[in-house]
Amino acid sequence: MEEGWLQPKDVDVLALVKALQRDLDRGEAEAIALAVQVKVEWVLLDEREGRRVAKSLGLNVTGVLGILLRARREGTLPSLRQAMEELREKAGFWIGADLFIELLEHSGEVD
Repeated sequence: MEEGWLQPKDVDVLALVKALQRDLDRGEAEAIALAVQVKVEWVLLDEREGRRVAKSLGLNVTGVLGILLRARREGTLPSLRQAMEELREKAGFWIGADLFIELLEHSGEVD
């Protein structure tokens, strides 16, 4: 396999995964445990409880919408509105109406 910026990594702190699984599903628990293990700058989580737990462990958290907003601000995403609409329609991603408008305002797409 070619070495690149994205590489699979096993979680070694299985006791932490098990403890986290009391409140989270396995994927979130492993993502948080791996983030702690490798001391990442940011972890990508969208579920509220997973975000809360990650923050309580001192992790910086962002979600899909945060990444899209940043891409829009940096000019690599032409339309945050279109991206969020596609997330809703194609992926069933829930975005509340107030948050939708707030993100558009932060992106400069709505005055």
